Amino acid sequence: MISPYSESDIERIAAGVLDRTHPYAEWTHAAHFATALWLLRHPDVLLQHGGMGPIIRGYNDAVGVPNTQTRGYHATITIASLRATASFLAEAGPDAELAPILEQLLASPLGQSRWLLPYWTEARLMSRVARREWVEPDRLPLPYPPLAPELLADRTIPE
Repeated sequence: MISPYSESDIERIAAGVLDRTHPYAEWTHAAHFATALWLLRHPDVLLQHGGMGPIIRGYNDAVGVPNTQTRGYHATITIASLRATASFLAEAGPDAELAPILEQLLASPLGQSRWLLPYWTEARLMSRVARREWVEPDRLPLPYPPLAPELLADRTIPE
């Protein structure tokens, strides 16, 4: 599989998410991972914006997606995806271009939207608790190490 995005595309998508102008119709599974790669490669930018949770919630608000118990930001999926993305980034090395990393990531099981189901039952993953906060897998341990909490800056969505 050839990466759907070039280096400049990846940077443009991440910038659009940060400034909340990325078209929602183009907010695909690949675009999520492209943004995660760019932000993890630039942790200073990620920290400047308060971590991934606030970035995603703000983007959702800007494009009209409510952050509720059933829509919008999903803490467990976001954290698991960031852990996986960080592993791909670390394996590639600090100077590797992002487009080939994205290509590898999308060619792996992570390229499928249901990649988390070997680790979580669907009921647990899609629960309101898992949407609000990190919930440990109930099938298999996630094979990617945890990230620094400040990169996530997760806060609970009101009940």
